[in-house]
Amino acid sequence: MMLDIFSGKQEIKPVIVADIYEKNSLVISELFSLGFQVEFEKLEVADFLIDGVAIERKTVSDFISSMISKRLSSQLENLKQYEKNFLIIEGIEEQDLYSEEKGINSNAIRGFLLDIILKYQVPIIFSKNYEDTAKFLAVLARKPEKSSDSLRAKRKTLNKKEQLQFILEGFPGIGAETAKKLLGKFGTIKNIISSSDEELRKEIGKKAEIFKLTEEKY
Repeated sequence: MMLDIFSGKQEIKPVIVADIYEKNSLVISELFSLGFQVEFEKLEVADFLIDGVAIERKTVSDFISSMISKRLSSQLENLKQYEKNFLIIEGIEEQDLYSEEKGINSNAIRGFLLDIILKYQVPIIFSKNYEDTAKFLAVLARKPEKSSDSLRAKRKTLNKKEQLQFILEGFPGIGAETAKKLLGKFGTIKNIISSSDEELRKEIGKKAEIFKLTEEKY
């Protein structure tokens, strides 16, 4: 934490979760220089997690090689376990995305980019270099949540359905869409909590881990 000596308030730096394999990347050093805390975990999905948003990071060369090996296809499928996600392709200022040096036709690359958006429905961001990537992550980390569907952002008299949604949104990482999805699938909060980890993961991916809290002692 940082103390603002003029206001007396503590400034809490946003925390970014990064996969351990990103530990030595220049993006991490740039995030540190921008004043962010970075926590490293072995992430099964994505390279970065920021407030429930999953980000897969690829340099241009890694993007091409993982596209050829079809590794990226499975990564994109896994990325969709998170309601909010995107792919960032880094280094377009430093390397030609459509270079045919690796023996792949430029239109094949364009076609795959279209598949990412239309078939996998994963948004794409192109960054100039590692500094630009870090700045995108920094802006996202500082961006306030403005979900108009979240009942926790409103004060009003709630009907029964809204009360159930409100309770579920109290679990960390469970937003409005996830709460609606779970209630639509399982019907009641009791059924959700009683469901197996496997059933919950099938619906909402890694977020299901938060419901293990219901088994913990105070």
